[in-house]
Amino acid sequence: MHTDLIFLVNGIKQTRVYQEAKEEGRQEWETNLLVRLLSKRFGKLSSNYIENINNLTIEQLEDLGEALFDFVDINDLEQWLKSHTKS
Repeated sequence: MHTDLIFLVNGIKQTRVYQEAKEEGRQEWETNLLVRLLSKRFGKLSSNYIENINNLTIEQLEDLGEALFDFVDINDLEQWLKSHTKS
């Protein structure tokens, strides 16, 4: 019985639905973390900044996470978002 449960769980983890849900959870976690870090550094972010960050891909979120260490002020975030998003 225990072995069957392990195979079932492993099978579920291999499904596309599970993988997509896992990626969505990761993206939401990274987005929330970056908003918190940026807010801590520059004060409360405007809804426009938050909306732009919410629309970033996981790869863009990772890039922003690295770039924020070089930001001096909120203008650096604005420039980064302009150069890495369509809007």
